[in-house]
Amino acid sequence: MTLKKENAAPDVVVGAATGQHLCNSEISIPNAAPAGNEKIAVPEAHQGSNSVTPNPDLIESGAAEDIEKNLEKSSLQEVSMTELYDRVYEPKTPVVEGILYPGTYIFAGSPKVGKSFFMAQLAYHVAAGIPLWEYPVRQGSVLYLALEDDYARLQKRLSRMFDVEGTDSLYLATDARSMADGLEAQMEQFITRHPDTVLIIIDTLQRIRELSGEQYSYAKDYEVIKSLKAFADKHGICFLIVHHTRKMEAEDSFDMISGTNGLLGAADGAFVLKKKKRTDRTAVLSIVGRDQQDQELSLEFDQERCFWKFVSAETEPWKEPPDPVLEAVSGIFTDNTIGYEGPASMLLEDLKKIDPNITIAANSLGRKLNVSAERLFNEYGIRYESTRSHFGRCIKLTKMKPKEETEKKE
Repeated sequence: MTLKKENAAPDVVVGAATGQHLCNSEISIPNAAPAGNEKIAVPEAHQGSNSVTPNPDLIESGAAEDIEKNLEKSSLQEVSMTELYDRVYEPKTPVVEGILYPGTYIFAGSPKVGKSFFMAQLAYHVAAGIPLWEYPVRQGSVLYLALEDDYARLQKRLSRMFDVEGTDSLYLATDARSMADGLEAQMEQFITRHPDTVLIIIDTLQRIRELSGEQYSYAKDYEVIKSLKAFADKHGICFLIVHHTRKMEAEDSFDMISGTNGLLGAADGAFVLKKKKRTDRTAVLSIVGRDQQDQELSLEFDQERCFWKFVSAETEPWKEPPDPVLEAVSGIFTDNTIGYEGPASMLLEDLKKIDPNITIAANSLGRKLNVSAERLFNEYGIRYESTRSHFGRCIKLTKMKPKEETEKKE
């Protein structure tokens, strides 16, 4: 086993026949990032069997390169299931564990139900690294576009909620361009200045969208959320977009989101904050998402502090059962061990020393860790990387430093 210890040079794994490091002579696997921040090992995608021969006249005119580029763009870049398992994606850390993740979410509710107070509460907790109720947050910079407010009103609201305890990581703006007029460029500039950004709140959707006609359509609704989602995926951040609900009641709370189903169809998830009566202090927050458990939280509004207090959850958050392989990987790390690097076969031998009941094959171990990279990072604080060499797959595991782990869990 190759262990890297604090303030110590790493051991060297030597091949028996060649005298080379077993993880050297790496075969380069091109990286691609279709969702922006993803780091993946990408095998060559299958190319279509039908080939097109460029016109010789066009080649003579110097247009052959353009033809090849156009053909590449029009070709279907498919991958096999096996190739998919060979990829390693950058893990996504929850913004609020169990509730809010990187991606694009809609937060809907009727006018004056308390959406803006919830946005301010959420923004402050994430920016300050304070758990929201009992849910840990990922601390980072937050941009709150309070486009229906002014700075004087924000000052009064925030001071009432948090006294004068501020945080330098929460940034507020009361004016921004529309999606069609440069909002994306403004947000790019913000992220460049604040690379630790984890959350951008847009309050409200109507303030940043522009419609060419009076009527909403599925295509227009889908496109505006799709554009924001592409931006969020590119930078690995979360968008939370405040929107209104219809006056008409519906059995499914999410059918009350104003507009067409295109909004929810393009989003990664949605929240609906709903009271039985406007004068009630209690409300139900319904949550739905692509990769998370549907939930209903009961909340109570503290009128003195303008806080939403947690009352109860309809169901306990579901957690994956312990995985013997991941548990054994975690067991490799001792107090003085910060890293491991070696072939998959060697890692498997070390895992079997920890848990003799592990029966996975060496060639399957790499794929197992590929698909478990996010869980390794979020649950065990271990970053996983994989490369290929002439000797097979080389696995690198790094235990996060206490500071990094604290930032993730606080």
